Amino acid sequence: MWMCIAVFLLWTRSGGCTDKANTSDLIEYTAADFYDKLHSAKMMFIYFERQVSPTISLFLYELEKSAEVLQDFGILVGKINCNKELLPSYCTSERVLHTAFLFRGGKEFLSFDLDTVFDVNSIVSEVLFAILRDEVKYVHSDADLLAMEKTARGKKDIVLGYVSSLGTQEHRSMMETAYVYGSKYQFILITGGPVLKHLGVNESSPSSRVWFLHCRVHTGFMTPMISERCPLTRMRKPLSTLSFHSFLQLMEAPLVSEVYDDPSAVQPPQFPYQQTPQVFLFSRRETEHLDLDTATTLAWRLRGLALLLLVHRESPAVKTPDEYNAAYRLPEKGSEVKYLTLHNLDEVLELFIHQEKEAESEEEEEEEGVEEDEEEDSHFGNLDDEIAAIVYENRGNLLDMDSITHLTSENFHAVVAQGSPTVVLFYLKWDAVSMAFLSSFIEVAERLAESEVDDVQMSMVDCGEWTDFCAAQPGSSLPIPFQPITTFPSVLLLHPQESAQHYRGMLGSEALHRFIMLSRPASPVSLSTLEEVTSFLQEVPYPELAAYKPDRVLGLFKTHTHTGLPVFTEAAKSLRGEVLTGLLTDGLAEKWAADHTVDLPAVLVFPSWRTHTHPSKLPLSSSAEELLSHINTALLHPLPELTVENLPSFLTLGKALLLLFVGEEEDEIGRRQNKALVEEMRGVVEFGGERMERYLACWIHLGRTPAGMSVLGSYLGSMPPLPALVLTHLPSGDEIYQYPPSTPIVAPAVLQWLQRVEDGTESSAGMLGEDKWPPAVPFYDFLKIMDKEEPGFAQQLSPKEEEEEEEEEEDEAEANVEEDVVLEETTDSSSNSPTPDPDPPSHSEL
Repeated sequence: MWMCIAVFLLWTRSGGCTDKANTSDLIEYTAADFYDKLHSAKMMFIYFERQVSPTISLFLYELEKSAEVLQDFGILVGKINCNKELLPSYCTSERVLHTAFLFRGGKEFLSFDLDTVFDVNSIVSEVLFAILRDEVKYVHSDADLLAMEKTARGKKDIVLGYVSSLGTQEHRSMMETAYVYGSKYQFILITGGPVLKHLGVNESSPSSRVWFLHCRVHTGFMTPMISERCPLTRMRKPLSTLSFHSFLQLMEAPLVSEVYDDPSAVQPPQFPYQQTPQVFLFSRRETEHLDLDTATTLAWRLRGLALLLLVHRESPAVKTPDEYNAAYRLPEKGSEVKYLTLHNLDEVLELFIHQEKEAESEEEEEEEGVEEDEEEDSHFGNLDDEIAAIVYENRGNLLDMDSITHLTSENFHAVVAQGSPTVVLFYLKWDAVSMAFLSSFIEVAERLAESEVDDVQMSMVDCGEWTDFCAAQPGSSLPIPFQPITTFPSVLLLHPQESAQHYRGMLGSEALHRFIMLSRPASPVSLSTLEEVTSFLQEVPYPELAAYKPDRVLGLFKTHTHTGLPVFTEAAKSLRGEVLTGLLTDGLAEKWAADHTVDLPAVLVFPSWRTHTHPSKLPLSSSAEELLSHINTALLHPLPELTVENLPSFLTLGKALLLLFVGEEEDEIGRRQNKALVEEMRGVVEFGGERMERYLACWIHLGRTPAGMSVLGSYLGSMPPLPALVLTHLPSGDEIYQYPPSTPIVAPAVLQWLQRVEDGTESSAGMLGEDKWPPAVPFYDFLKIMDKEEPGFAQQLSPKEEEEEEEEEEDEAEANVEEDVVLEETTDSSSNSPTPDPDPPSHSEL
């Protein structure tokens, strides 16, 4: 009905539709003008008018309003009166009555039914959408979006817009912004579907949304992206062209700005950030690095909400009292700085989220079934460190720990002495990495239980509660078979009467499960028949390892009593969980030694990347440490492919990395090119000979390891064309060298380039950052902290001090007896109740 009323009002105001059409300011082209503009390759949006009706008159009115808007985008808008100018191609066709045409490049580009271009918003949005069809992508599923993210990584950030329907004001704002910023960002449009579920939006929600996906390689404060998904920020203001522009400007703002003035003296945000709140955190010289990390973490969580500034207290201009550690300023005119004393970062988020909720309360009331709070929590988690996000999102999920044994200093020895291997997790409840890994640890324990693996005990220690146990020295009163735990989380493998073995793999369920399964067989396992040796080399000991190909080591000794056997046994125990080790003696060992032309005793190494028929042959070393070094060298691939999982082990070698980055192959030609590049690198290793021993030649496939894009971008400051070859992690310095991108990667040229680097005639392309990755939190002595707050409150007394204190308290014995009686009455009056331990083990209970 409203459409009829609008037509009627337009009819009566204009004195009839014919008059309105005739007096319109809409440009009316002649046939000559039309062909002239067409041949000049101008973009034109044209309606061929044959007859006028109320509906056509309304369309022409909206078309006139859109002409000025589209002119700003270089698009001419007008009409041709077919009653005056006869264009046979269009004026004689019946379809022109309800169709408008877009011309581009001298020919018809697209036609629009008038039902889809009914007002100025739909005209502008549909025309721009048609022009930007190659720049603005439309995705239908989450898989499509993931593919777009992978393509954009290291190249462009993504702007993702959701509109409930096309042709609306929000759609127009999206297209106008995409026209301006299309070369800078990758724009994606959705109107519903599974993608909304991934973004946490109810598909029935009528509100348009915009998200900014941080896919480009960022330097400075950008947290390395370890997930295949790009972190995202949601625009919280209603979608309009102006708010959209301001939002994109805010995404380009510095993440953290460092200032040396008092917050009251800092200027309010200037254009285009003048409507953005400011948050101030304070930094001290002695904690500067930690303060910057904290500010960066908060800045990511406030992304799109506020600008964060880090104030250096050592500056004489800073007058803020020490009792305050934060401040903020709202964008209203004359708004003063307000100072706060915060205990955690969430208090800042609560402040701004509360204001946002008040501003959006009316909108939330209109949207049924939308849980706005949970959605915002989800996005804040995505913007923070990914590990912390996982913990935050699962904060309400209680973990099932029935399959885990809780260890303390009281039951530790009894549990470990049961004989079966004990896997112990040392963790802190307030450490995000610990809590994220705890769920993986429990998952492995449940997986072992379901597989009926009953010869492994899964245990855990909360080092926030049992600080004395985790920090105990091996020679202390508590005979603990491990060094003090100082990094969290830590996993140890314990066997009775043996030293603890550290788990150094990835903090994930698959890697930990594989480590435990490889730890179950004896190290070394004694092999007495040829069938057992064949099974050892060609099969895995358990079905759960069927998809994994482990490294293997065989020790060959003439007798079980050979003097060198303890050296091999000690080395084998150190390799437990990572390498399968076997032992051959007597006649079988002599046969294998003869087959492989080695003298007994000997060690045969079977790397997983090589067939079992060509092992590496090692003599027996004089010490287990030396033998381990030789074994690890033999296991090293001459040209390894780096992954997130194996990179730390290669960095521990202390060699410079000659690192080749190759892209994801799109076809067979790409696969052949990448294979040829890897072969050239293999040639570098072979032709370089001993000279290449100081380097570790390796490569990263960015399709299988997308995190490599962040690494490459951080090395060079931007994403170079692929393939890219860099030299980094030099023992002599932090310089990074890039092989000339315009020079083909062939072995002789690479060796010449390395020689120029060694001679000092090659310029570096960048420097390694000085960022350190210390433990998430130090090992706190909470008793000492409590004593600082209230001296003597939690002081742990020595036995001598306890005796002195007991003598001083003898006069209070009667009072203590009365207190004990009261205690017994309030707890349990039964005579069978256990007597409290008069000397309970001391530990922190926080």
